[in-house]
Parts: sequence; C-alpha cells; structure tokens
Amino acid sequence: MATGFSLSLKGRALRLLTAREHSRAELERKLAAHEEEPGQLAKVLDELQAKDFISESRVVESVLNRRASRFGAARIRHELQGKGLQAEAVSAAVQSLKGSEAERARGVWQKKFGAPATDAAERGKQMRFLAARGFSSDAIRRVVSGVDELSEDEFSG
Repeated sequence: MATGFSLSLKGRALRLLTAREHSRAELERKLAAHEEEPGQLAKVLDELQAKDFISESRVVESVLNRRASRFGAARIRHELQGKGLQAEAVSAAVQSLKGSEAERARGVWQKKFGAPATDAAERGKQMRFLAARGFSSDAIRRVVSGVDELSEDEFSG
C-alpha cells in the first residue's frame, strides 16, 4: 500500500512541476499534507532532484523571465526568497537585474501612464505605482522626473 501512495505523492509532485518550475521548499510546503510516513516526501523529492526535475537555477531563470519586464529587483527578490531559494542564488539574480532597473521601470511607467505628471499629486501617484512594483527609488526618481530623457544639449544649456 505504501508503494502506491509513494507513486501518488510523486505523481502530485510531477503534476506541480509540469505547470511551472517549483523549488524544493515550495514542493515540501504543497505536498506535506499528503505525506503518509515520515521521510516519504524527502525521499520522493531527493529522487526528483537527482533526476534534475527540481532545479534551483531553473526556478530563478523562470521567475526572471516571467517577472523582470513588469517588476523591480526588490519585488523579484521577495518572490525568490518566498520560494525558499538559497541566498546566493537570490543575490546573484537581483544583481543581474540592477543594471536594467531604470529601463524596465520606464517601460512599465510608459505602459501605465505614457505622459509626465502635470502636478505633484500625479507625480506621487506615479512614484507609488512604481514603488509597489518593486523598483528602486533611484530608478523611480529618474523615470518620473524624466532625467533619462534629457539630451546632452539640455544639460549643457
């Protein structure tokens, strides 16, 4: 009977993994209620990890591909940490996003607002929107104030 349940537990894990990449910690949380014997879930997850069905690097890559165009580094860091990934992997992923933070914030801002704020209230609304998306205060300031759009001539003149 235990063997049949083990396959069921493994089947549940594989079903979750076919929908999207999951970290080991996520699978443990989702499948813990279905574990019949202590250590059974760990064995199933060890087997799946040995066969490369569970991969931390693929989870990070998946989150970056799905979220980077719409969210800032802080929001993505929070999501990766929530998946129970190692701190080094989260840190490396966030560092890879920092260089394009203002550019990504500009894209999100352009899609939502499209035009510079006409008053302080509107500017505040735009800044809060970008902050909620997890963009850095520096990137938000640059996008909302339009610093990145100024040409060399405007700075010297």
